Amino acid sequence: MYTNIMVPVDLAHLDKMDKALRAAADLAKFYHAEIHYVSVTGSLPSELARNPEIFAKKLDEFVANQDSIYGVKGQAHPITATDPTADLDQILSDAGEAVGADLVIMAAHVPGLWQNLFHNHGSYVASHAHMSVFLVR
Repeated sequence: MYTNIMVPVDLAHLDKMDKALRAAADLAKFYHAEIHYVSVTGSLPSELARNPEIFAKKLDEFVANQDSIYGVKGQAHPITATDPTADLDQILSDAGEAVGADLVIMAAHVPGLWQNLFHNHGSYVASHAHMSVFLVR
């Protein structure tokens, strides 16, 4: 049913993504699908990496670690954006199309006050993507 699963990854908040990562691995095993881990960074230095090349290496290390933990083949897709914060919704929607995803699995935050103050990226992707989207809390 699914052959390519895209999982947006925030390397700064991996501790909040465990359920989504596990769900992606379980579904990938069940359907013999490949996982495409997508992560977005800016071109300027950040607390994660001094430049996009180092960011890409960190994403590669993360994917290798996921492969060893879950035994599912994954690919890293680092994306450099001019303004990741402002463009993240569209970048993630476009990335799903670019990797040929037929399912997107995203970690979602618990609704509450912060949802009213800050944008929920999962709802945008679910509303605009041409593939199935599974939001995991």
